[in-house]
Amino acid sequence: MINLEHGRLPVVELCSNGDVPLFSDKRYAEASVFEPAALLANARRQRHLPDGDVPSICLLDPDGDIVRHLRSSGRARLLPSWACYHTELDVFELDGREIGVVGCAVGAPFAVLVAEQLAASGCELLISITSAGRIGSSESAGFMLIERALRDEGTSHHYLPPGTAATLARDLADALADAFFALNPRVEFGTSWTTDAPFRETQHAIDRNAARGVACVEMEAAALYAYGQARSARVVCVAHLTNDMGQSAIDFEKGVADGADDALAVVARIVDRLALATVVHGSKP
Repeated sequence: MINLEHGRLPVVELCSNGDVPLFSDKRYAEASVFEPAALLANARRQRHLPDGDVPSICLLDPDGDIVRHLRSSGRARLLPSWACYHTELDVFELDGREIGVVGCAVGAPFAVLVAEQLAASGCELLISITSAGRIGSSESAGFMLIERALRDEGTSHHYLPPGTAATLARDLADALADAFFALNPRVEFGTSWTTDAPFRETQHAIDRNAARGVACVEMEAAALYAYGQARSARVVCVAHLTNDMGQSAIDFEKGVADGADDALAVVARIVDRLALATVVHGSKP
């Protein structure tokens, strides 16, 4: 080990990759001692919550704009049995199907924490729609179905061995290949860069990823896809390309209703194509 000190920076302990805790001595097939069901059971006990499952289709809304829109328009209701310590879950109807939505679970660790708890509570399909910064051409706009996400975060490495990227499951990719034909807003397909540190998006990193063909940067997809592969969970990640990382005078604009209606149109196409038989009681699929 070598200790280096640079000015007022803290001492950094340098080591080989084999000694880095994030990469060393992981046993991917070994079960976790701490399981989501245990967390939910204790939260339910402490908070005197009723038993109950979540809808089998759920949506992660890291920005919270979809949840706020659904609540303000009277379309959402809180699910009292959702026992997560950190979030609330709303339920709404979309084209005759009941959908659960959790807002403001930002970043890879938080998104996967919620995904694990949703799966333990009955979720069978998880869709994430997150804001993303454009990489490369600033002409890119609208939504992008993330087929491949570069693993520049930590959470995915607890689910899968080290690798460059995590990907959308092949069967889901095939099913969604032509799902967005003639949809307005437009949906493209591409590669994202998932980072844990949004305020360390340096020009070097941006240029390097643009040269790799990366279209955008976001904070959840690689971890969610790694979780999905490791747990055989159905996960679809969508990026809403909304900004140039604060480099334009007017940035982060999503349009009408903060982009919520457009995002829900994309969700509806995904759900229809994946043909889950989850419906609101008494209505037809």
